[in-house]
Amino acid sequence: MDLRRRLVGYLGALLAGLFLMALLVNLYSLHSDINAEVAASERLAKILLDVSNLDHQQAPEEAVSRLRALIDAAQLRHLRLSVEEPDGPAPADTTLVQHTDMLGITTLPSPVKQVKLGQQTLYIAPNPGSEIEERLGDTVRLCITLLLFSGATLLVAWWSADRALAPVRELEAGLQRLAHGEPNAGLPPFDLREFKQVAGAIDQLASALKTSRAAQKQLARQLIQVQEEERRTLARELHDETGQTLTAIGVTAAFLERNAGTLDSQRIVECAQELRRDVRTNGEQLRVMLKRLRPHGMDAEGVAGALRELIASWQQREVGIDFRLEIPARLPAMREEQALVLYRVVQEALTNAVRHSEARHCIVRIHAENGNLHLQIDDDGKGLPSTGETRRGGLLGIEERLEMVQGRLELQTGQPTGLQLRAVLPLNEAQEKDA
Repeated sequence: MDLRRRLVGYLGALLAGLFLMALLVNLYSLHSDINAEVAASERLAKILLDVSNLDHQQAPEEAVSRLRALIDAAQLRHLRLSVEEPDGPAPADTTLVQHTDMLGITTLPSPVKQVKLGQQTLYIAPNPGSEIEERLGDTVRLCITLLLFSGATLLVAWWSADRALAPVRELEAGLQRLAHGEPNAGLPPFDLREFKQVAGAIDQLASALKTSRAAQKQLARQLIQVQEEERRTLARELHDETGQTLTAIGVTAAFLERNAGTLDSQRIVECAQELRRDVRTNGEQLRVMLKRLRPHGMDAEGVAGALRELIASWQQREVGIDFRLEIPARLPAMREEQALVLYRVVQEALTNAVRHSEARHCIVRIHAENGNLHLQIDDDGKGLPSTGETRRGGLLGIEERLEMVQGRLELQTGQPTGLQLRAVLPLNEAQEKDA
């Protein structure tokens, strides 16, 4: 059952109950009115019968007194009987007159009817007071019924909304649990279809959040591993290459220091040449390490040269893959962080291709279109694994880097084999700044 059906059911039951109550009130009022009308008619007939049976031998004063007693005891409705001709309309209750005047009800005088009964004359005049009082009573009962109906409707509507929306508190508590780091929302089963759908969406959100947190932890571990690997590599290169070069420089300098007074000029020149060679070698080693840590001049022109050097360095290593770079003669303007992301994405993608793809060819294509820079890397290797998470390790790092510059990553199976990596970097802001 959905929320609309439940609310309509509650309100429908309320309306049915109130309709039944109003019907019972009207039936009771109708029953009372009919009984009152029948009783008044019976009393009128009894008065007429008693008047006709009066003893005609009685004195006129005694007969009039007797007739007045019968009329006063009758309590008639809508009519006023008297044995004397009335001077005007029947006196009415002052409060009743005020109510009728306020409601705009006017009573017109009606001619008095005369009925000859023996020696007495009976005067009959209309009396609208009882009818007005009866209608006002019905109106009051109707207003009370409407007030009860309105109050009951508000109460049932509030109760229905509170009961129907009670699961919202459970949904809120589940979202709070997710916000506090719990793996599951812990939602109870819901009866209403809408809340079932919302609970399903929250469960999907919890699953995606759990996957994202796991990926984040994996990325953090990978970052730590990469940092440690870079430190080990840097330490090894400093020890094996730079350290040996500095040792050679130190040995040559010490030799000159010990034998400066006995060496001839030619030997001194040879030692100086060795020092220059070692210093130049040390500088080249330092530039290589610095370039690997962070390429210099990361802009539109600098990144193009850095990418060409990167492709050339992989080509020279002879890893069994034929690398090729297709890049325009001039790249559009881009910020330094965008250029660095582009370089790192290509660097990571080529590293993954060498380590995991078993490909024979790898092509890197870069072009600009509609204010975006498009990067496409195709290889003819074995592609992504058929089971498990696809975006992990290096691919997860690539995706995180692209998100830093509002870029996006797409992975597709190559044709006919291999992997096709597509990355899009927005350049509108950088182009406007350059303009």
